[in-house]
Amino acid sequence: MLSLIQPTADYADLADCDLVIEAVFEDSNVKKGVTEEAAKHMKRGAIFASNTSTIPITGLAKNFPRQNDFIGIHFFSPVDKMMLTEIIMGKKTGDKALAMAVDYVLAIKKTPIVVNDTRGFFVNRCVLRYMSEAYNMLIEGVPPAMIENVAKMAGMPVGPLALNDETAIDLSHKILHQTIRDMGEKAVDPRHVELVNTMVEKHGRFGRKNGKGFYDYPAKPAKKHLWPDLKTLYPQQDPDAISVQELKNRFHATIALEAARCVEEGVVTDVREADVGSILGFGFAPFTGGALSYIDGMGAAAFVDMVKKLQKKYGAQFKPNKLLIDMAAKGDTFYGRFDPAKAEKQAA
Repeated sequence: MLSLIQPTADYADLADCDLVIEAVFEDSNVKKGVTEEAAKHMKRGAIFASNTSTIPITGLAKNFPRQNDFIGIHFFSPVDKMMLTEIIMGKKTGDKALAMAVDYVLAIKKTPIVVNDTRGFFVNRCVLRYMSEAYNMLIEGVPPAMIENVAKMAGMPVGPLALNDETAIDLSHKILHQTIRDMGEKAVDPRHVELVNTMVEKHGRFGRKNGKGFYDYPAKPAKKHLWPDLKTLYPQQDPDAISVQELKNRFHATIALEAARCVEEGVVTDVREADVGSILGFGFAPFTGGALSYIDGMGAAAFVDMVKKLQKKYGAQFKPNKLLIDMAAKGDTFYGRFDPAKAEKQAA
């Protein structure tokens, strides 16, 4: 297998490639330089894909001479274990690029979902909500161990702080600062920027990759454990005074709400892909059937009532969108209102 891999530092070696995937770190200027240099050597008709985590594909495609041949192919960490791959359609992405991306993802035995372009796409929009709600809890003084344990009690395979370590805290740092560059200071929570800056810039804690994140990663056979000083960053609440059920609801609701927003915005065009993506992409409580099925399971009216109470207590991140409010009023479900079987019959 290794003999089939040809490492190179020369862009000219891309000349006979049918598909080129860029996976440099999350900085649009760095990606621009790599894309433009690769384009000089790629043959006409070759497809260029970006493995960006959050930067919109439509904007990155402007750095490539044939925008119809530019697409997003987003892998998840750790790549060797994660079954999902997200394919992102830019505004000018053509059918050939989509076909090539789907064929490639299937060839490497992963499950593709196809979504339309937006910052963070589908899965990372949901993942970032999960991790940002953990940031909120940390800042409120919820003990770190309680955050992690309650997330697992809610059906998540990995706590949000451990997940952030896996994806890398310095990547979160890059994402936050790239968002500020693109959209301004008001696009992010300044408390989250301060927390991530403290972790990365002050303490040099990048995550699992450098053995220091929200967790410490000692040499084997010792097991990872929460960084002891984490609980000193904010005044701690009495855990006995915190509602475990409310913490569970916050984790489920913040992710499910973002999934519902993605449906309303047309980022996700098939509700099944939203459910599959939420489970395979970051392990959203599989017993629920996925983020949208979680809402369908409890009913839109009950879900809207729950998130309105959370909004009043914890903030605008829990504000229900217009689609959910309409569904609650009409007694709709996602699988009823956006029946995938019906859509397939109409397309046929």
